[in-house]
Amino acid sequence: MEQYITIGLDAKRIVRNGTGLGSFGRTLVNDLSHIDGLNLRLYAVDKGRDALRLQVSESDHVQFCYPGGLYKSSLGKALWRSRGIVGQLAADGVSVFHGLSGELPSGLGKAGVRSVVTIHDLIFMRHPEYYNKVDVKIYTSKFRQAVHEADRIVAISECTKRDICQLGDVSADRVSVIYQSCASRFTGEPSPQKMWQVRFRYDLPDRYVLNVGSIEERKNVLLAVKALLRLPDDVSLVVVGRSTPYEALVRQFVVDHQLGERVLMLHDVPDDDLPALYRMADAFVYPSRYEGFGIPVIEAIRMGLPVVACTGSCLEEAGGPDSLYVAPDDDQAMAVALQRVLFGSQERLLRVERSQAYVRRFDNTGAAQAYTDIYKSLL
Repeated sequence: MEQYITIGLDAKRIVRNGTGLGSFGRTLVNDLSHIDGLNLRLYAVDKGRDALRLQVSESDHVQFCYPGGLYKSSLGKALWRSRGIVGQLAADGVSVFHGLSGELPSGLGKAGVRSVVTIHDLIFMRHPEYYNKVDVKIYTSKFRQAVHEADRIVAISECTKRDICQLGDVSADRVSVIYQSCASRFTGEPSPQKMWQVRFRYDLPDRYVLNVGSIEERKNVLLAVKALLRLPDDVSLVVVGRSTPYEALVRQFVVDHQLGERVLMLHDVPDDDLPALYRMADAFVYPSRYEGFGIPVIEAIRMGLPVVACTGSCLEEAGGPDSLYVAPDDDQAMAVALQRVLFGSQERLLRVERSQAYVRRFDNTGAAQAYTDIYKSLL
């Protein structure tokens, strides 16, 4: 009879974040659920958003867990996440606890619970100017506590591993690199009916360059908007992502330069619509100044798009040598690069084919098995 080991996972982002850390957690849990011998307990302060939580299929071996009555207030929930959860983990027979988003509660070792933490990026330390000063202190404190507490540390890229070692004074042999798997929906061809529905729903332009990611200063989408001024008039920009105050700056530029008919910003786009949005675009642009990895780059390439991104972090690691990269303040270079990969260009197809060959290393990365191997190595 198969002997199961119980793994606890921090599910805060799984039930609350639509993209990024939430998508990473949901994809990993669903992949882990197919590995024999694991009981997965997903710990969250509450049920979060139904649409996100239900993307994880519960079963006898995959269950969500929530705090008891002592931790119902906002303060109580915060205390539970930082320390109170440890008693519940021990009572539930959890052998290894996995912090999926760079955090671990205090006291795991003393309670006999081994620990793994995945760190996605240290942008708040590399570029604190993009964050509230109080948040920087909080995030930095959580990072230092997590790497002190963790038995094993996982980075999602070589770039993030370098940051962990340099900024956290962590020995390189304590840090493993496991690339995250790209969601399976970014394979194959959306049906003609689905693409028609998506085009009609969002009133998409005939030709567009796509950007996916939060509309925030660090993501630097204004660079792509500025590049539009140097591109053919029939090319538009479609931006998909969560709005922040930075969006007002972008919209003001659009108004000042009469680009209102060529820039479309979409919020709260369902995950199921993203493959069609990718597939109908001419190209994908990702002008972010700094990333931990850049999974939208992988999604775009898998859906058949050439990519233009920015230098300065890990995006060359994600997109490979046949994507194009420009400096994050050079709108002229951005326009030239995009012009090179729009439909009709001679090099477009070759760049797509070579990039798709490159990103196969991220298909079925074996992330779930790699994490399982780490869990078992700690027992």
